[in-house]
Amino acid sequence: MIGGLRNFSLRLLLILAVLAVWEGFVRLFDVPAFILPRPSNVFLALYRGTVSTMYLEHLRVTLLETLIGFAVGSGLALALGTVVALSRRTEYFLYPFIVMFQAMPKVALAPIIIVWFGLGLTSKVVTAALVAFFPLLVNTIVGLRSADEDRVSLMRSLAASRWQIFWMLQLPNAMPYIFAGLEIAMIFSLLGAIVAELVGAESGLGMLIQSMNFTMDVAGQFSVLLILSAVGLALNGIVTAIRRRVLFWDVSQKAADIPGAKATKGGVP
Repeated sequence: MIGGLRNFSLRLLLILAVLAVWEGFVRLFDVPAFILPRPSNVFLALYRGTVSTMYLEHLRVTLLETLIGFAVGSGLALALGTVVALSRRTEYFLYPFIVMFQAMPKVALAPIIIVWFGLGLTSKVVTAALVAFFPLLVNTIVGLRSADEDRVSLMRSLAASRWQIFWMLQLPNAMPYIFAGLEIAMIFSLLGAIVAELVGAESGLGMLIQSMNFTMDVAGQFSVLLILSAVGLALNGIVTAIRRRVLFWDVSQKAADIPGAKATKGGVP
C-alpha cells in the first residue's frame, strides 16, 4: 500500500515537472501561442470548455461512438476469430480477404464510409469498429491455437467433444491473448471515432478539434487532446481492471500485479 502510494506520488511529481518545464520553455523563449501554448492557457481553455458544458456534450458523443464501435468490432472479431481458428478450411478461404482488408488504410476509408452512412453516429461507429476489429481478430486466432496439442490429444482420448475441448481448454488458454487484443481494440476504437469526426461530423471531440483549427485556437486544441488522453487512459484502465478480475488464475497477471516482481525459472529468482 505504501509502495503504491509512493509510486503514484512519483508519477504525479513527474507530470508536474514536465508541465513546469513546458511552461518555463514557452515563457523563456517567448514561443507564439499558435505554435505551442502555455500549459496554463491549456488548462484555462479546459476549464472554460468544461464550465460551459461544451466539452461535456461533445465528449458524450465521442464516448458513445467509441463504446458502440468497440462492442461491434470486438463481437465480430471474436466470432470470426473463433471460426477461423477452429476451421482450417474457413481460414483458407477467408484469411486472404481479412489481410487485404486490413492493408487498406482506415483514414482513406473514412471519407467513403461517411459518404455511405452520413455525418451521424453510424459512420463513426463503423469506422471505430473497423479499426478495432483486426487486432482482436489476430489475438483471438493466435490464442485459440496456442493450446498444447498434447492436452488436446488427451481430452480427445477421454472422449471429450469438440465443444468441451473448446470451452475447457482452448478458450481459457486464449483469454490472456483475447484481453491483450481488447486493450488494443479499445484504444483503436477511440482513434477510429476521432478520425471519422475529423473527416466529417456534426458533433464530437474530433469535430471540435477541427473547428478550433480553423480559428487557430491551439490552446483549445491541446485541451481537447488532454481530454482524449484522459479518456483513453480511463478506458484502458477499465479493460485492465476487468482483465485482473477474470484472469485471476493467470500466472503472468499475478506477477504483473506484484510491484517489483521478477521473472523466475524453475522457481529460482
